Amino acid sequence: MSRRGVLTVISGPSGVGKGTIIKRLFEIEDNLYFSVSATTRKPRDGEIDGVHYNFKSREEFEHDIETGEMLEHATFSGNYYGTPRSAIEQRLSVGKDVVLDIEIQGAKNVKKMLPEAVLIYILPPSIDELKRRLIGRNTEDAESLERRFKTAYQELHEAPEMYDYFIVNDVVDNAATKIKDIIEGERCSKNAMQDVLKQILEEAENLA
Repeated sequence: MSRRGVLTVISGPSGVGKGTIIKRLFEIEDNLYFSVSATTRKPRDGEIDGVHYNFKSREEFEHDIETGEMLEHATFSGNYYGTPRSAIEQRLSVGKDVVLDIEIQGAKNVKKMLPEAVLIYILPPSIDELKRRLIGRNTEDAESLERRFKTAYQELHEAPEMYDYFIVNDVVDNAATKIKDIIEGERCSKNAMQDVLKQILEEAENLA
Protein backbone atom coordinates (compact mmCIF):
# COMPACT_ATOMS: atom_id res chain seq x y z
CA MET A 1 0.00 0.00 0.00
CA SER A 2 1.83 3.11 -1.20
CA ARG A 3 0.92 6.74 -1.38
CA ARG A 4 1.40 8.93 -4.43
CA GLY A 5 4.52 11.08 -4.29
CA VAL A 6 4.42 14.81 -3.61
CA LEU A 7 5.29 17.14 -6.49
CA THR A 8 6.98 20.27 -5.14
CA VAL A 9 7.72 23.30 -7.30
CA ILE A 10 10.31 25.74 -5.94
CA SER A 11 10.55 29.23 -7.42
CA GLY A 12 12.05 32.57 -6.50
CA PRO A 13 13.77 35.61 -7.99
CA SER A 14 17.31 35.39 -9.38
CA GLY A 15 19.85 35.72 -6.59
CA VAL A 16 17.57 34.43 -3.83
CA GLY A 17 19.59 31.21 -3.44
CA LYS A 18 17.21 28.50 -4.71
CA GLY A 19 20.02 26.30 -5.98
CA THR A 20 21.86 26.36 -2.67
CA ILE A 21 18.68 25.58 -0.73
CA ILE A 22 17.76 22.69 -3.03
CA LYS A 23 21.26 21.23 -2.76
CA ARG A 24 20.97 21.32 1.04
CA LEU A 25 17.44 19.86 0.88
CA PHE A 26 18.75 16.80 -0.97
CA GLU A 27 21.44 16.38 1.66
CA ILE A 28 18.92 16.15 4.49
CA GLU A 29 16.10 14.25 2.73
CA ASP A 30 16.48 10.92 0.90
CA ASN A 31 13.12 10.24 -0.77
CA LEU A 32 13.47 12.95 -3.41
CA TYR A 33 13.92 13.07 -7.17
CA PHE A 34 15.12 16.25 -8.88
CA SER A 35 13.50 16.64 -12.27
CA VAL A 36 16.04 17.02 -15.08
CA SER A 37 14.92 19.58 -17.65
CA ALA A 38 14.96 18.98 -21.40
CA THR A 39 16.55 21.36 -23.88
CA THR A 40 17.34 21.68 -27.57
CA ARG A 41 20.65 23.48 -27.03
CA LYS A 42 23.88 21.60 -27.60
CA PRO A 43 25.66 20.06 -24.58
CA ARG A 44 28.52 22.11 -23.17
CA ASP A 45 31.86 20.58 -22.24
CA GLY A 46 31.39 18.20 -19.33
CA GLU A 47 27.58 18.08 -19.52
CA ILE A 48 26.04 14.60 -19.47
CA ASP A 49 22.76 13.72 -21.17
CA GLY A 50 20.19 12.74 -18.54
CA VAL A 51 22.20 14.30 -15.72
CA HIS A 52 22.54 18.01 -16.47
CA TYR A 53 19.78 18.08 -19.13
CA ASN A 54 17.86 15.72 -21.36
CA PHE A 55 19.23 16.89 -24.73
CA LYS A 56 16.71 16.67 -27.57
CA SER A 57 16.47 17.70 -31.19
CA ARG A 58 14.07 20.50 -32.04
CA GLU A 59 11.79 18.00 -33.77
CA GLU A 60 11.71 15.75 -30.70
CA PHE A 61 10.98 18.66 -28.40
CA GLU A 62 8.17 20.04 -30.57
CA HIS A 63 6.64 16.55 -30.77
CA ASP A 64 6.71 16.38 -26.96
CA ILE A 65 4.94 19.75 -26.77
CA GLU A 66 2.22 18.58 -29.18
CA THR A 67 1.63 15.32 -27.31
CA GLY A 68 1.48 16.96 -23.85
CA GLU A 69 4.75 15.40 -22.69
CA MET A 70 6.06 18.82 -21.62
CA LEU A 71 4.51 20.03 -18.37
CA GLU A 72 5.86 23.47 -19.16
CA HIS A 73 8.30 24.95 -21.64
CA ALA A 74 9.90 28.21 -22.66
CA THR A 75 12.30 29.54 -25.28
CA PHE A 76 15.61 31.24 -24.44
CA SER A 77 18.15 32.38 -27.03
CA GLY A 78 16.42 30.33 -29.71
CA ASN A 79 16.44 27.06 -27.74
CA TYR A 80 13.61 25.23 -26.03
CA TYR A 81 13.73 24.37 -22.34
CA GLY A 82 11.05 22.35 -20.57
CA THR A 83 9.95 19.81 -17.97
CA PRO A 84 9.20 16.28 -19.25
CA ARG A 85 6.05 14.78 -17.77
CA SER A 86 6.58 11.01 -18.05
CA ALA A 87 9.63 10.76 -15.76
CA ILE A 88 7.81 12.79 -13.11
CA GLU A 89 4.62 10.75 -13.34
CA GLN A 90 6.60 7.52 -13.15
CA ARG A 91 8.26 8.51 -9.89
CA LEU A 92 5.14 10.03 -8.32
CA SER A 93 3.23 6.82 -9.03
CA VAL A 94 5.64 4.77 -6.91
CA GLY A 95 5.66 7.22 -4.00
CA LYS A 96 8.81 9.17 -4.88
CA ASP A 97 8.63 12.88 -4.07
CA VAL A 98 9.66 15.13 -6.97
CA VAL A 99 11.23 18.60 -6.79
CA LEU A 100 11.14 21.11 -9.66
CA ASP A 101 13.18 24.32 -9.79
CA ILE A 102 11.33 26.54 -12.28
CA GLU A 103 10.31 30.15 -12.72
CA ILE A 104 6.86 31.54 -12.01
CA GLN A 105 5.37 31.15 -15.51
CA GLY A 106 6.45 27.53 -15.64
CA ALA A 107 4.99 26.97 -12.18
CA LYS A 108 1.63 28.24 -13.43
CA ASN A 109 1.66 25.73 -16.26
CA VAL A 110 2.65 22.85 -13.98
CA LYS A 111 -0.20 23.72 -11.61
CA LYS A 112 -2.60 23.75 -14.54
CA MET A 113 -1.44 20.31 -15.73
CA LEU A 114 -1.03 18.76 -12.25
CA PRO A 115 -3.28 20.64 -9.77
CA GLU A 116 -1.96 18.63 -6.82
CA ALA A 117 1.48 20.27 -7.19
CA VAL A 118 2.69 22.12 -4.08
CA LEU A 119 4.13 25.54 -4.94
CA ILE A 120 6.82 27.10 -2.72
CA TYR A 121 8.24 30.58 -3.32
CA ILE A 122 11.60 31.58 -1.83
CA LEU A 123 11.79 35.16 -0.58
CA PRO A 124 14.91 37.23 0.14
CA PRO A 125 15.30 38.70 3.64
CA SER A 126 14.86 42.09 1.95
CA ILE A 127 15.04 43.69 -1.48
CA ASP A 128 18.32 45.35 -0.50
CA GLU A 129 19.78 41.94 0.34
CA LEU A 130 18.56 40.53 -2.98
CA LYS A 131 20.27 43.38 -4.81
CA ARG A 132 23.46 42.83 -2.80
CA ARG A 133 23.51 39.12 -3.68
CA LEU A 134 22.95 39.77 -7.39
CA ILE A 135 25.62 42.46 -7.55
CA GLY A 136 27.99 40.29 -5.51
CA ARG A 137 27.91 37.51 -8.11
CA ASN A 138 29.79 39.80 -10.57
CA THR A 139 28.24 37.94 -13.51
CA GLU A 140 25.98 40.64 -14.96
CA ASP A 141 26.32 44.08 -16.43
CA ALA A 142 24.21 47.01 -15.22
CA GLU A 143 21.54 46.52 -17.89
CA SER A 144 21.14 42.83 -17.10
CA LEU A 145 20.93 43.54 -13.37
CA GLU A 146 18.19 46.09 -13.97
CA ARG A 147 16.18 43.54 -15.97
CA ARG A 148 16.54 41.01 -13.15
CA PHE A 149 15.41 43.55 -10.56
CA LYS A 150 12.32 44.42 -12.61
CA THR A 151 11.48 40.75 -13.07
CA ALA A 152 11.86 40.17 -9.33
CA TYR A 153 9.49 43.03 -8.51
CA GLN A 154 6.91 41.70 -10.97
CA GLU A 155 7.17 38.16 -9.57
CA LEU A 156 6.79 39.36 -5.99
CA HIS A 157 3.49 40.98 -6.95
CA GLU A 158 2.21 37.85 -8.73
CA ALA A 159 3.41 35.18 -6.30
CA PRO A 160 0.89 35.73 -3.43
CA GLU A 161 -1.98 34.76 -5.74
CA MET A 162 -0.62 31.37 -6.76
CA TYR A 163 1.95 29.95 -4.32
CA ASP A 164 1.01 27.77 -1.35
CA TYR A 165 4.02 28.49 0.87
CA PHE A 166 6.58 31.26 1.27
CA ILE A 167 9.99 30.77 2.86
CA VAL A 168 12.53 33.50 3.62
CA ASN A 169 16.08 32.49 2.77
CA ASP A 170 17.93 34.10 5.64
CA VAL A 171 19.75 30.93 6.74
CA VAL A 172 20.11 28.14 4.15
CA ASP A 173 19.78 25.29 6.66
CA ASN A 174 16.58 26.79 8.09
CA ALA A 175 15.04 27.29 4.66
CA ALA A 176 15.89 23.73 3.55
CA THR A 177 14.48 22.28 6.78
CA LYS A 178 11.23 24.19 6.32
CA ILE A 179 10.81 22.79 2.81
CA LYS A 180 11.53 19.31 4.15
CA ASP A 181 8.82 19.82 6.80
CA ILE A 182 6.33 21.02 4.16
CA ILE A 183 6.96 17.94 2.01
CA GLU A 184 6.59 15.65 5.03
CA GLY A 185 3.28 17.28 5.88
CA GLU A 186 2.04 17.04 2.30
CA ARG A 187 2.81 13.30 2.29
CA CYS A 188 -0.19 12.88 4.60
CA SER A 189 -2.49 15.12 2.58
CA LYS A 190 -5.63 13.91 0.83
CA ASN A 191 -3.99 14.27 -2.59
CA ALA A 192 -0.97 12.15 -1.67
CA MET A 193 -3.03 9.51 0.13
CA GLN A 194 -5.81 9.02 -2.46
CA ASP A 195 -4.66 5.55 -3.53
CA VAL A 196 -4.26 4.42 0.07
CA LEU A 197 -7.69 5.77 1.00
CA LYS A 198 -9.27 4.10 -2.02
CA GLN A 199 -7.74 0.73 -1.14
CA ILE A 200 -8.84 0.93 2.50
CA LEU A 201 -12.38 1.88 1.49
CA GLU A 202 -12.54 -1.05 -0.95
CA GLU A 203 -11.32 -3.41 1.78
CA ALA A 204 -13.93 -2.02 4.18
CA GLU A 205 -16.70 -2.54 1.63
CA ASN A 206 -15.62 -6.14 1.09
CA LEU A 207 -15.87 -6.76 4.82
CA ALA A 208 -19.31 -5.18 5.12
